[in-house]
Amino acid sequence: MAGVYIYSDRMDLAAELVGFVKENQNSAQVLCFTQAEADQLTSIGADKVCYLQGDSPLVENYGQAIAEYLKQANAELFVVGATARGRDLAARVAGYLDCAMVSDASSLSLESGKLRAERMMYGGAVVQSEEITGLCVVTVAAGKYQPVTGSASVETVQVTADNRVKLLETAPIVKEGVDLRQACNVVCVGLGLEKEEDLKIARDLAAAIDAELGCTRGVAEERHWLPVEQYIGISGAIIKPQLYISMGVSGQVQHVFGVRDAKVIVAIDSNEKAPIFRSADFGIVGDMYEIVPLLTQAIKG
Repeated sequence: MAGVYIYSDRMDLAAELVGFVKENQNSAQVLCFTQAEADQLTSIGADKVCYLQGDSPLVENYGQAIAEYLKQANAELFVVGATARGRDLAARVAGYLDCAMVSDASSLSLESGKLRAERMMYGGAVVQSEEITGLCVVTVAAGKYQPVTGSASVETVQVTADNRVKLLETAPIVKEGVDLRQACNVVCVGLGLEKEEDLKIARDLAAAIDAELGCTRGVAEERHWLPVEQYIGISGAIIKPQLYISMGVSGQVQHVFGVRDAKVIVAIDSNEKAPIFRSADFGIVGDMYEIVPLLTQAIKG
């Protein structure tokens, strides 16, 4: 069955990718590797759920099987959620297909067999545009498209896994921070904050607007004031909140890359030449130690 094929190990991201396909008026087939996943994926608006049944618990071991399946199905495009597992699988499939691959696309359109893709390069300083004809593989991060709903049937296909890699042991990663990607509002602190105790004024503001607290990389990895899951930037969380408020954030390109999709950006900094003001919708030049408590009080009424 020709069309666009999708895989993500996160159901919410799979639903967003189906939304992209439907937005471009193409048929969407979602791949999965367990019956439990197949049952969940039937409600995210795809035309079909393809349960590739094999004997390996490792999705990565199905790279060659997926490539062969896509060829037989005459697929137009393979879209993969840009998670750690998704990026690994996408590279394997593209290698077996010997086809083009676009990593972490920021925008996509598919028309008459041509894929037009844009992706950020050099920390977000440059936008690269590409046009690809023929089957290719693309990875897309969360927060780019609106999910859809709808029911789909499940097709089970027997496939052969490459079992040269075995799963010996698993251990959960203990995460301390919140999932900023799901936050509607975010308050972010930077190195302009003088001491760890001063996080309280940021937390008070966040509580007043029902926001999550984020930070720049230096706050998490150098000062260790907040968990690494809470730092925002090109190598951290990429967020898309309705409202983003920065406090003492200089606004280097690596950080701005992580907040560029925010609907409204508000910057508070004492340096009127701080780069963050170039990306802000609203800027307040002044001492955040004076401004933020007043802002919090005003919001609380």
